[in-house]
Amino acid sequence: MKNISYQDVNHQVIERCKGGDNRAQYELYKLYAKAMFNVSMRITNDYAEAEDVLQEAFVSAFKKLHSYKAEASFGSWLKRIVVNASINAIRKRRSELVPMDERVVGEVPDEEYNDDSEWQVENVRRAIQQLPDGYRVVLTLYLLEGFDHGEIAEILGITESTSKSQYSRARKKLLEIMKAPQFVA
Repeated sequence: MKNISYQDVNHQVIERCKGGDNRAQYELYKLYAKAMFNVSMRITNDYAEAEDVLQEAFVSAFKKLHSYKAEASFGSWLKRIVVNASINAIRKRRSELVPMDERVVGEVPDEEYNDDSEWQVENVRRAIQQLPDGYRVVLTLYLLEGFDHGEIAEILGITESTSKSQYSRARKKLLEIMKAPQFVA
């Protein structure tokens, strides 16, 4: 199979960055900072920490730019750096993937929602923020960032079945949170 490289639309800016052009680095930062901050924010669930992760990720990316081989878009390559930096930030908080008391979660029946129960994006976002770190990270990587369970397993250093299990439990916990009387607005 032939190795096909990806021609990034920002190829010229990236090449200027590789050459040490600070203006090109700033241009690349402006292009990707907001999206990468949002990725980090969804994973870390902490504004200040997401800002720190963003800065660290860009510094790391600029240092490692020579290793970018254009096999995927620059945004995908950078996103992987941001995801890893975000997960490392969570690990620094000394959080486990899921606390022991969260490992056994009762089954939540899959119910049909009646027509008058509309779930608003803001409510879902707030509920996701209430998930334990481990659940939130797997749910975010799978649902929002588009990683498959094999990739999540590799990123987090867990098995694929653990990723699937965490995702399933995260969905159930999310439903519990959203159905709680104190959560309903």
